[in-house]
Amino acid sequence: MSVQYNSSATPSPVNWRYSGNQLKRWRMKANVSREELGAAANYSPDTIKAMEQGVRMPTPRVLDAADELCHAEGLLSAAKDYVQREKFPARAQDYMQYEREAINLWWYEVALIPGLLQTEVYARDLIGNHTPPLDEETVEERVMARLERQGIHTRKPLAACSYVLYEAALRGPYVDKEQLLHLLEMAKVRNVSIQVLPYGRAMTAALHGPMVLLETGDHERFAYTEAPSASQLTSDPAVVSAQTERLSMIRMMGLDPDESARFIERMVDEL
Repeated sequence: MSVQYNSSATPSPVNWRYSGNQLKRWRMKANVSREELGAAANYSPDTIKAMEQGVRMPTPRVLDAADELCHAEGLLSAAKDYVQREKFPARAQDYMQYEREAINLWWYEVALIPGLLQTEVYARDLIGNHTPPLDEETVEERVMARLERQGIHTRKPLAACSYVLYEAALRGPYVDKEQLLHLLEMAKVRNVSIQVLPYGRAMTAALHGPMVLLETGDHERFAYTEAPSASQLTSDPAVVSAQTERLSMIRMMGLDPDESARFIERMVDEL
């Protein structure tokens, strides 16, 4: 099976689209304009349009306002129980599903601490400084969702997780002593391996960006790459093989786990 995933082709959640479609149908049946509904719910007409198209989540506020204006007798308000904000950005949702099923995971990061190794403080600083800015509710939901994902290290069956961090990731602006100590603690977990690739050992392959390789319980292998505006999840054997070869070179040049722990310990002493 070959799965290709690109953020530009990712549809909105089906519950958003269905609820938005029902919102539009009720509004038109009741001869209520977008301007009228927007005024009642304190949204712009363009926002109402985006909700009706499923591009934005129809909020409880707009569903209640539409229910009253359109005399839907609770049928629109009832959608509040089925429409909820997604925990992850649309472009990452397919990957998250496979991550939950992974029995083996290999992760290389160039500039950031991997999400599965982040402390709550680091995750909050990183997500809270998103561009364009995210509202506080979204920040909180994404931070909690990221921390929940870290259950991969303890859930059964155990997943073997291997991480390689380029030195730049350890010296990032949000990395503090707590984050470095957390890495040292995680490195002691028997199904977790953490390696450091120092600046002096970097090769061209290490500078081409982060990547994740994973294997599911059905022994399907996937490669995932992510950039600010695009992501790709694929099981194409040629791509998975190329990324595996790249990661093997990086791991070979990295410090072994014991050396990596001592490297991080020295960084802690410097703080």
